[in-house]
Amino acid sequence: MRAIDALNVMKEGHDGSGVGLYLSGLGGPFEDLKENPILSGIFTDAGLKRVYEYMAERGHRAKYSAMFKPESRPPSGTPRRGTYASLAYIMSEEWQALPKAKQDEQLVQMRLDLRAEGERTGDMMVFSFWPDTIMIKEVGDPLAIGEYLQLGREELHARHILAQGRQNTNYAINLYACHPFFIEGVGTMTNGENTAFVPIKEYLQSRGVTGYEGYQSDSEVFTHIAHYATKKLGLDISAYKHVITPMSDEEMVDHQDREFLSSLKRACRKLIIDGPNCIIGCLEDGTMFMVQDRKKLRPGVVGGNPELGIYAFSSEICGLNAAIPERDKSKDFQPMHLDTAIVGPDCREVVQCSQKDPLRLQP
Repeated sequence: MRAIDALNVMKEGHDGSGVGLYLSGLGGPFEDLKENPILSGIFTDAGLKRVYEYMAERGHRAKYSAMFKPESRPPSGTPRRGTYASLAYIMSEEWQALPKAKQDEQLVQMRLDLRAEGERTGDMMVFSFWPDTIMIKEVGDPLAIGEYLQLGREELHARHILAQGRQNTNYAINLYACHPFFIEGVGTMTNGENTAFVPIKEYLQSRGVTGYEGYQSDSEVFTHIAHYATKKLGLDISAYKHVITPMSDEEMVDHQDREFLSSLKRACRKLIIDGPNCIIGCLEDGTMFMVQDRKKLRPGVVGGNPELGIYAFSSEICGLNAAIPERDKSKDFQPMHLDTAIVGPDCREVVQCSQKDPLRLQP
């Protein structure tokens, strides 16, 4: 609810049409279930039955279920849907014997299978299936939705939170188009628009990676590019901007990694974005980051309190003030077009990276 309250303070900057939440570093009853994949979504009774059958057929069984079925009347503009559920699973012995990469791929495929089934039947929407991850999405005013779904519940406590306070603006309203987006431990949300969406989407779809599909928003590709850069190319997140907004040949002429960056720019030229965009994201280990494109027409600020171990990324200062009023405001950082702002999982400092810096090795 701290994140929801910050969204509410920034209400003039969003239209109150929806809310999306990505939660990781989970506490409460999920604290001791870090290795168990969690299926998150919205289900009718028939949809839940279908999920249980799907999992049972594959030898997976539920370990813990956090389910909430609102009894109160939904807020204005919010449909009455059914049960908002997060189901932690003990996976089959056959699945556990697979190599890690194959396990990850199968988790993504199962999410896609269930999403497709739900789109066919209308009895489920599945947003994520991954360890230590819960995703919640709904149409309506963020604060009203937070109260309606009782998002302050202990079972939803989390150390890392992405929250966005509006529904999709470029296409029809669809919960799959609601930020944040997620794949294999990588989540991002965006303020802006992506006019290079079609060539980027087509390039990603040509990579043969499970999960690069089903795009309902032009911003979802930013998540997949972050995934591709870190998990497929093996780059540190500080190199993300070298993929989406590479420097010009003139800018990198004196860079000590010029040869590598030039090759990366050529190889990933179809992933170059056209803004304006501000992207905020979270990696599997809890590292969070913010980047801007070259147009720098969308605001973004990072600040926090290292003694309390809490930092926030916000599109407006007032949101940062609401989330963390007790901080040294002189240390707030607003990334410019060459910068990446990174806060590690320990939440002790903002690391400021420039595309002019030497490349960092992935830890």
